[in-house]
Amino acid sequence: MHIEYEEFDTIEDVFMYMASAAPPMKNTMPINSYKGYVMSFIPLSSNTGETYLMIFAKGNLDPGIYEFDFTSKSFKKVDSIERADKNYFISLTPKRNTIADIALEKL
Repeated sequence: MHIEYEEFDTIEDVFMYMASAAPPMKNTMPINSYKGYVMSFIPLSSNTGETYLMIFAKGNLDPGIYEFDFTSKSFKKVDSIERADKNYFISLTPKRNTIADIALEKL
């Protein structure tokens, strides 16, 4: 498995990247808060699944739904997904993430 990295200074920057890279009409995206990092993995090789891009920043998020406003570059925890003009991130804290473990070891 090969991991490429894109590190950001803030969680807001990770959200900006993910919101701009999301497919059109998809405003809900998963993100992991794991071992002191907020991260997402994007497969770069569609056929083999052997290469991933890790988008990350140091930090932690509690599990839940986060509404991100692209214009103000801010986010807040919310109870539900309500607005089509906002991007939402579902923060998960996995017990174990083998791809993240490999990526963090090589970081």
